Amino acid sequence: MPAKESGPSVKKKGRRARLLVLVLVLALLAGLGYGAYWSVDTVRASFPQTTGSLKVPGLTGTVDVKRDEHGIPQLYADNDEDLFRAQGFVHAQDRFWEMDVRRHMTSGRLSEMFGSGQVETDAFLRTLGWRQVAQEEYDKKLAPETKKYLQAYADGVNAWLKGKSGKDLSVEHATLKISSDYKPEQWTPVDSVAWLKAMAWDLRGNMQDEIDRSLMSNKLTQAQIDELYPAYPFDRNKPIVEGGTVAGGKYAPQGTAGAGPSSTGTGATGTAAGAGTGTGSTTGTGAGTSSQATPNGGTNPATGLADNASAQGAAVGLRTQLTALSKTLDDIPAILGPNGSGIGSNSWVVSGKYTTTGKPLLANDPHLSPQLPSVWYQMGLHCRAVSAKCQYDVAGFTFSGMPGVVIGHNADIAWGMTNLGADVTDLYLEQVRPEGYVYDNKVVPFTIREEEIKVAGGKSKKITVRTTNNGPLISDRSEQLETVGSRAPVPSSAPDRGTGYAVALRWTALDPGKSMDAVFKLDRAKDFASFRAAAADFEVPSQNLIYADNKGPSGNIGYQAPGRIPVRGQGDGRMPAPGWDPKYAWKGGRDGNAGYIPQNELPWELNPQRGYIVTANQAVTESAPATAAGAGSATGAATGAGTGTAAGASGQAGAGKYPYVLTTDWGYGARSQRINDLIEAKIKDSGKISTDDMRTMQMDNSSEIAALLTPMLAKIPVSDPDVRSAQKLLEGWNYTQENDSAAAAYFNAVWRNILKLAFGDKMPKELRVTDSCMNVIEEGTGPNDDLAKTVRECGTRGPDSAQPDGGDRWFEVVRRLVKDEKSPWWTATPKTVHDKPIKTRDELFARAMEDARWELTAKLGKDQSTWSWGRLHQLTLKNQTIGKEGPGFMQWILNRGPWNLGGGEATVNATGWNASSGYDVTWVPSMRMVVNLNDLDKSRWINLTGASGHAYDGTYTDQTTLWAKGELLDWPFGKDAVDKSTVDTLTLKP
Repeated sequence: MPAKESGPSVKKKGRRARLLVLVLVLALLAGLGYGAYWSVDTVRASFPQTTGSLKVPGLTGTVDVKRDEHGIPQLYADNDEDLFRAQGFVHAQDRFWEMDVRRHMTSGRLSEMFGSGQVETDAFLRTLGWRQVAQEEYDKKLAPETKKYLQAYADGVNAWLKGKSGKDLSVEHATLKISSDYKPEQWTPVDSVAWLKAMAWDLRGNMQDEIDRSLMSNKLTQAQIDELYPAYPFDRNKPIVEGGTVAGGKYAPQGTAGAGPSSTGTGATGTAAGAGTGTGSTTGTGAGTSSQATPNGGTNPATGLADNASAQGAAVGLRTQLTALSKTLDDIPAILGPNGSGIGSNSWVVSGKYTTTGKPLLANDPHLSPQLPSVWYQMGLHCRAVSAKCQYDVAGFTFSGMPGVVIGHNADIAWGMTNLGADVTDLYLEQVRPEGYVYDNKVVPFTIREEEIKVAGGKSKKITVRTTNNGPLISDRSEQLETVGSRAPVPSSAPDRGTGYAVALRWTALDPGKSMDAVFKLDRAKDFASFRAAAADFEVPSQNLIYADNKGPSGNIGYQAPGRIPVRGQGDGRMPAPGWDPKYAWKGGRDGNAGYIPQNELPWELNPQRGYIVTANQAVTESAPATAAGAGSATGAATGAGTGTAAGASGQAGAGKYPYVLTTDWGYGARSQRINDLIEAKIKDSGKISTDDMRTMQMDNSSEIAALLTPMLAKIPVSDPDVRSAQKLLEGWNYTQENDSAAAAYFNAVWRNILKLAFGDKMPKELRVTDSCMNVIEEGTGPNDDLAKTVRECGTRGPDSAQPDGGDRWFEVVRRLVKDEKSPWWTATPKTVHDKPIKTRDELFARAMEDARWELTAKLGKDQSTWSWGRLHQLTLKNQTIGKEGPGFMQWILNRGPWNLGGGEATVNATGWNASSGYDVTWVPSMRMVVNLNDLDKSRWINLTGASGHAYDGTYTDQTTLWAKGELLDWPFGKDAVDKSTVDTLTLKP
């Protein structure tokens, strides 16, 4: 299928056109032997009824479902429960396959749908226990009102589901019926609650970085690892909140005495524009300070292990476990996207004093995995008359399978979200015994539960889940993660080895919480005070929340960092910790009383003097450094090393800095600072920002790394005429990555090859992508000389998480190293035996330019006039499960694309790609919105795909081409505007 540069009209496709496509597809299937089962009726049977009326049991009054030309529904009801019952019904109409797959994933029951190939995935998910925690939340934590809404939503789903099976549900369910007797169960409230666990998993923070740093120690020194994880550049890229600290048990934004906002949501935090960014904090993303190495009997700074032969064995054991764990994580379905530098988002809000409307403008675009259908579902939930019995008048982006609106606006406020990136997971190396695990020099019995995994077309499997005080043993879920005691000897000061090590996961989302309460509180918040009260319950995943309202002369803008963020004893969460040592346990939860950073002490601000707030996964604020060195690690602690304290645990905060460590693995601020710069450029000299300006900023394609490296690349002498002609493409280039840009194509190919030569080829195999093979000296065969024996070694990492991925961490790495022309990182092996080894930066850059030229020749052809970034950087939308791994003809029916895209890694228009594995788009702005607080009916929005999850429905991907062009749709909110846009009305009746 050719790539799409433009698309069809935004108007709803006619019945005749859709039928023609279906007839052609089904004629093809008949030729392949499937015609006896497949028919037009099979594909169309599940299309939703959108006009007339339907009876829905449980309703107490009528509900109107008004859809516009894109199938986006606006619901009108007279009471809350009817509203959410109708929401469940409509979600199921359009997206039940998506909902059904999600609930099977979150409960570890994919094998019931797809057979034995999902057993290991189910076993891992059962070990995490998402469903179990969701059940506990529903039973013990959630407010009665929330539980009523969840039950009403479930009743609505089940009203739609009643009497349906196979083709009546979806074409995907019809496919399952070919090979199994699968029939969906009734929807339950806990099915909805469990979805928040999947969301939290994909946004879990630095767990992959924690694994990667440990695995790097197999081949790199600690100093080299530190160079690959530099400190956050506070001197160049502003944090979200500038200044501010904790005083009197409350967070005090810069310029305040720590008092919270008034109930009216007005006031100001008084942050001066551009003030107080700080410089060179050792608590940024860098390694911080470590004093593990000691003169006598100390620890190896590269591993955190005792510097002797015994500890080297321990390091091998730990690496074995972490390598297998990383592979297991690669195999877990990523609902939202690959966990790493791509998981993020942009959001910003501008005060009315700097907008053309005189009231705030708020923009948001979460960056998630491309899904078909989109992970988001646009919807409005309206009470015909807002009252005590009907409290909602809200519109925005919802999750199918969950009631309420997650991101959007109501009649009073608007809000957006980006991933805060707090470090909410820790891996613990556990000393296990047959009867339990070692903790504080005692053997403690495991908490045990048995699980049965039912398998479609096969025999059920039983597993045993073992849990420690630090969480479940996730190492039990892989053959490669079995006990490695025989390979992991430790010093005598450590607990007896016994049968070996295991790995436990401590994660905030495994403690029951109230995030579902927060969704409904946000939907009905009236001002900044009630917004903050809602945020206090938004415990997982930890998100940056931005805010706007239209009260007062210019409206109000604000920010809140919510979330359940742990306070650690020792260690900073950068490396696996010793589970047997109570000093490394979290302060609270299962092992104490204090628990997490108090909500009152988390950063916030209201109406900063600079007049805008930007969140794009950069540092929230600058934390104070720890008072003692040494983050510590699992076996380092066993030898008495790594005894430092994390800031905020027992250390003293530096003057004027935040006293807690939220994480040491922020994004590096490339996108956020670009947005800051765009806003500043627009408002200088009394300029004003319009709704369209906000849209234009969302599509900004400027590359920070291109601006740094292109002037250097242009000056490098090149003798090969073909390479020189490619080099000329960079002359006069403005560093923007438009989809038709040949210069962007060539630069990104050069960047990819720079990363491979300088860093990728020096990584251990556990971090290199699976098809990356090279000759290496065989371990234990003698000195590294001309007679050394070499072996072929291939990478083992999946394409989404392989390193170097080219994200803005790598921007910062190269920015610092590029000044040293003879850094050891610039060395590389010669291409052939006749070439000289590469020893300098410019030599490596020249080689990368040459390799890029021939790579693009192979991919795009020798004629540079035909090159374009979009031809390399393509988006293909794949339907969940069957669209990825089903029969070829089903993939052809369900999937769409490719689209040639602009943008790129760590740009505002964040169409991400992993430089280790290729140029294909791996994460995207999953939706875009701009809320106009002066006139909500002039707000704008767009989804990645469309409302429908049914292939060949007219709204399956009707928004995608518009999305790719950066266009936004009208977003009606008031009743008159909604009525004007309505093309179909369905009335749901009791």
